[in-house]
Amino acid sequence: MSKIVIISGSPNASSRLNGITQYVEQQLITKSLSVDTITVVSLPAEDLIHARFGSPAIIEANQLVENADAVIIASPVYKASYTGVLKTFLDLLPQKGLDGKIIAPLFIGGTIAHLLSIDYSLKPVLASMGAKLYVSGVYAVDSQIERSQEPNEAPVFELNDELKLRLNETVNELAYELNLRSKN
Repeated sequence: MSKIVIISGSPNASSRLNGITQYVEQQLITKSLSVDTITVVSLPAEDLIHARFGSPAIIEANQLVENADAVIIASPVYKASYTGVLKTFLDLLPQKGLDGKIIAPLFIGGTIAHLLSIDYSLKPVLASMGAKLYVSGVYAVDSQIERSQEPNEAPVFELNDELKLRLNETVNELAYELNLRSKN
């Protein structure tokens, strides 16, 4: 069974990005794919900030990436780029830690103005880490996801149909690429 890891770079538990990653995870599971999630903000801050490569939490997270056939990199866009907390984790991955992995970027921003942030801010960093094969990424805008939350409850997200369609296309492309690899 192919293994996929979602790396979520959101620093906010109620971020609309979580609606995207939850939806994608469910779609992957329906295709009988194994999915793990690394929520970077849940890793020990001291380990991230002080680049503690030997930290048990960092070693465990890096092991998930190492064992994955595909990596989904998800982040909100802040100041035309992915989050700083995501960058601190990427810095702790081995230099060629993405070599041989299929990559699927998922970004969300307030407006369409940062549509190219995947290509201009994320992909150069991932390429330096050995990433070569990408499936279609998805850039969403906040208005495509409704968020509601009852007191003392986890937020609930509703994605619009157009966003679901684009995410489904990415999931299908990822599943197709993984299937091709499993046959070789």
